[in-house]
Amino acid sequence: MSDAERRFTRGLVEVRASDTRKIGGYAAKFNTLSRNLGGFVERLDPGFFAKSEGDGWPEAMARYNHDDNRLLGTTDAGTLRLVVDGTGLDYETDVPASREDVMELVRRGDVRRSSFAFRTFEDDWSATPEGFPLRTLLSGALVDVAPVNSPAYMDTSTGLRSLADKAGAELAEVRAAADEGDLARFLARPKSTITIDLAPGGQGDTHPPLALRQRRAELNRRRTF
Repeated sequence: MSDAERRFTRGLVEVRASDTRKIGGYAAKFNTLSRNLGGFVERLDPGFFAKSEGDGWPEAMARYNHDDNRLLGTTDAGTLRLVVDGTGLDYETDVPASREDVMELVRRGDVRRSSFAFRTFEDDWSATPEGFPLRTLLSGALVDVAPVNSPAYMDTSTGLRSLADKAGAELAEVRAAADEGDLARFLARPKSTITIDLAPGGQGDTHPPLALRQRRAELNRRRTF
């Protein structure tokens, strides 16, 4: 998947020390169910950032509200530092003097939340104990982290496309089911079967392997009488 997605966390962004220009917080938290994203929920696997972390967080940035024109720091310059721990992805960035407005908004508490943008390499679909569709993000690449003041609409097109691909369904069909709250029907997986024509010129019959062996044994017993 190449489309970037954005998700918000309940973690707070904060000034790390009163005498510095450092702000930070958890941009992402592991194994925490998201809110309803439009017919499904998500959780982030603890191994999701393993590749990005192993590669040294290439080209990862901190941007205010994910705005290309409001750059705060980069991993390449060392002005953005990222740490993965048992809770999630923690970030700390050095706010430049030209972004004093962002610093002040965080200090006053007007900007309180964090977000991260990512590209997914691998995900999995299952259901919560209550039967609600659940997407687990297994691996991907970090694009940026962002202190945000107003969570924007979260585009779930990539997630729905992933489910459509795994279910062998049309994206339009999956979108319609999401609107109706009926994505669970795409989670079922057909059981593996073997089709054998047991009689010359007869109709095919479908059996799992054990049932097939039992039927053959029964036919052999009948032929001995």
